[in-house]
Amino acid sequence: MPRRLLREYTDGMSIGRQHHVNRRPGDRVDTAPQKDTSPQEGTAASLERASNSDSLNVLARAGFAVMALLHILIGAVALRLVLGGYGDADTSGALRPLAVSAAGRVLMWGGFAACTALALWQLGEATVRVRRQSAGKRLSKAVSSGALVVIYGSVALTFAAFARGEGGDSGDSTAQFSATVLASPAGMPALTAVGLLVLGIGVYFIYKGSRRKFRTELRHFEGTKRGRVIDLLGLTGHIAKGISLILAGGLFILAAVQNSPAESTGLDGSLKRLLDTPAGPPIVTVIAAGLIFYGLFALVRARYGRM
Repeated sequence: MPRRLLREYTDGMSIGRQHHVNRRPGDRVDTAPQKDTSPQEGTAASLERASNSDSLNVLARAGFAVMALLHILIGAVALRLVLGGYGDADTSGALRPLAVSAAGRVLMWGGFAACTALALWQLGEATVRVRRQSAGKRLSKAVSSGALVVIYGSVALTFAAFARGEGGDSGDSTAQFSATVLASPAGMPALTAVGLLVLGIGVYFIYKGSRRKFRTELRHFEGTKRGRVIDLLGLTGHIAKGISLILAGGLFILAAVQNSPAESTGLDGSLKRLLDTPAGPPIVTVIAAGLIFYGLFALVRARYGRM
């Protein structure tokens, strides 16, 4: 045997004997190449696993169901206003009757837990789940899902306030928020920016509904009667939701321009203003029906949505 080959053979044998000596019975031999994992990558991977956990997914589905019921209740109150009834067509108006019921505190804390989980799930959508996507995709998700984190988080805080017996009127809270922003050094520009942000979210909902972007969130029902119904609910629901947000954002901007926090009264105030106009009742009726459709779509999302 040539001397070079003999040396390589004996070197390999000595390495094999060393591995055999150092390895205990039952130890697994890992022949795969080891990857260098940075602490940042390890933390991101851990957060991604946590955001995909079964427990968070279950609670997030419950959050979708809670938001669905809220939209149905708000839409029902809006229809009652069209018919000359009373009520507040906003989150507080929908929750108040439930909060004073016998099981009110349990329902409120349950809604808080579900909406908090949904906000955390959307936070995962905006951050760790898209970390391997393109820069454009990451930015798009950061904006869309990040806005939903704020929305669901604020609803969770409203549930908590009612659970503690401190629930108030959403219109008053919105006006107080506007007054606080106007009194800050940023003042009118800051409140205008808030209004533009809410308005922009509304435009996004209309775009999402009209282009049927919601289909990617669901298991496919194409070519079925059920699929056509879900398409209709998603289309009309997202557009109505978008219009309601545009109205609320417009009142923020109006409050900023007129330096009058009382002008910003949220969805309930905007719908009641519309009802005072000649074309108001038909428009509010369409918006109310759309909010109910959005609630029904969200129920479907809770059951059949991709997580």
